[in-house]
Amino acid sequence: MRRRRLLAILLVVLTVCGLSSCSWRSASKIMPWGGSRPKVALVLSGGAARGFAHVGVIRVLERQKIPIDIIVGADTGSLVGAVYADRRSASDLERIVLALEERDVFDYNFINPTHGLARGDRLEEFVAKRLSTQEIERLQTPFAAVAADLESGQAVALKSGSIARAVRASNALPGIFAPVSYQGKLLADGCVADNMPVDAARKMGADVVIGVDLSDGNPAVQPNNIFETLVQSVFLMARQAAEGNSKRADIVIRPKLASAGFMDFTRKKELVALGMAAAEEALPGLRAKIGIK
Repeated sequence: MRRRRLLAILLVVLTVCGLSSCSWRSASKIMPWGGSRPKVALVLSGGAARGFAHVGVIRVLERQKIPIDIIVGADTGSLVGAVYADRRSASDLERIVLALEERDVFDYNFINPTHGLARGDRLEEFVAKRLSTQEIERLQTPFAAVAADLESGQAVALKSGSIARAVRASNALPGIFAPVSYQGKLLADGCVADNMPVDAARKMGADVVIGVDLSDGNPAVQPNNIFETLVQSVFLMARQAAEGNSKRADIVIRPKLASAGFMDFTRKKELVALGMAAAEEALPGLRAKIGIK
């Protein structure tokens, strides 16, 4: 009897020690989503020509093997996000996006500008010609382009249908581009309703949201003409709402872009470098949030 009692006590001690050791080893890895890796979303804000900075952010995330399971973008963020969701290659993304020129975006129509100074056909064509697939559902990574419903005033996450048309709608800046009639709605630039669409990423199943904010909280350079004034005015208004949404992201990367104009297509490589610098700075906190070394 005594021998059995001793064996029982020894078994309990060994079991407790084993559990304690296991718990100690794994304590640093305990996350709200359990033992499996969290689903990570990359949310790319709008910023017109400042969007080239997104390329630098993605280059760093890919190089550091930060997982990206969902991509959501508004305005230029939708363009960059769509290309990366299709290619899953930062080098391909850089090659395609850095080929974008102002003439590929702004097809001005001064003869009969009933709804906008530009149509948006060229941007849609640019996107369509450079993707390996034309439907959002066929992209390698789940993707949504966020646009604004001009009738309801609500943000609309376009998660199906034509990629090129969704990107065009998400970039249809009011006053510059004509709104886009698509999926039964009249749509304009996503920055108008939600320039940091964190909620859309959460609804797509994201556990961790990485937001990339191109406003950087500082005034941009002084606009030089009516087009720059219109574009900058829209983004200044969008920044107020985006600041609140940014707080719902887990990590926010803010490239320092104060000297970069929203219509300046001459500083692409510099913007890519600024995006890389901001992403490198955010890496320690990002790894800790995801639970990877």
